[in-house]
Amino acid sequence: MIRLATVGLGKMGLSHLSLIRAHPEVDLVGMCDTSKYMLELLEKNTGIAGFTDAEAMLKEVKPEAVIVATPSQYHESIVRSALEQGIHVFSEKPLCLDPLASESLSALAESKGLVNQVGYHYRFVAAFQEMKRLLDLGAIGTVSHVLAEANGPVVLRAKGSSWRTKKTEGGGCLYDYAAHPINLLNWYFGLPESVGGTVLNSMFSEGVDDQVYGTLRFPNGVSGQILADWSDESQRKMSVKITVWGTGGKLYADRQECQAYLRDTAQIPAGYTKGWNIRYTTDLTEPVWFYMRGEEYSAQLDYFVQSIKAGRRDNVNSFADGAFTDRTLAMLRADAELTGSPVETVAAGAAQPRKFSLFRR
Repeated sequence: MIRLATVGLGKMGLSHLSLIRAHPEVDLVGMCDTSKYMLELLEKNTGIAGFTDAEAMLKEVKPEAVIVATPSQYHESIVRSALEQGIHVFSEKPLCLDPLASESLSALAESKGLVNQVGYHYRFVAAFQEMKRLLDLGAIGTVSHVLAEANGPVVLRAKGSSWRTKKTEGGGCLYDYAAHPINLLNWYFGLPESVGGTVLNSMFSEGVDDQVYGTLRFPNGVSGQILADWSDESQRKMSVKITVWGTGGKLYADRQECQAYLRDTAQIPAGYTKGWNIRYTTDLTEPVWFYMRGEEYSAQLDYFVQSIKAGRRDNVNSFADGAFTDRTLAMLRADAELTGSPVETVAAGAAQPRKFSLFRR
């Protein structure tokens, strides 16, 4: 059994706690949040020890692993402390608002030989995994362009701010919504060489973006566009879509399915035919031990657990992968602040890391 603790008991923190507590190979030994009411309620109903201070919890219960699900600005200090104590870490996304801090944490985890993972759960959606497999097989030939979209109904009217709608705490639509499809693009094509024409548009929020539009240029001539809008009332919940065009056809994936149109010039994989092909997530997904919200949420935590058991350090969604995404997000933000001037990878630096106290995610 792996001794594991959680930090942060907001929406994602409670989701992770519910899933990991049911994991047959995990012993949940502690939970931390600044809300005494939340802790008392959970302690009463679960018997798990509660703490209001993350450092005190880590030192007292001595977990082998920790899940960090606090607001984004607090990730760095908590993750760094855990790594320095030799604790494996799963952190919610984005890893840090500052890519330099993300890269520093990645280097620290590597030097300590610790398993590290960032909670970009769309990498565990079977349809997006199938798209990755087809791209790696060269099924649609030379890729020319990709369109990545994320839309949903989060901010639909002017209202009081939360940590998600503050530039220095959550990062707005760019870091909360656009980060998901951008992480998939990083997985498929790597770090963009440059970005340009970025627009961070505010509709209802003050001081933070509700819509994100921009162009990315990846190695090997692949161009991409990002379209993200968390003020889209036409959506019932968040929807992420990726469309890829190539010389041998076209790929499309969302939460439900992966579609492939293959030309007669394509390298057609086994099980596929010329023309349109559809593979449904329900057919591609492996069973999970506990279902809540979607199999991908369970799958990513089980992957973290199995990575610890196997001593696997080259895992999917590592801190190094998260740092790639944080670097890309910083490039887009810097480009928008320069009113659309292209920002090269080497110029995508950000402020030096800072430390904060703990609040709920």
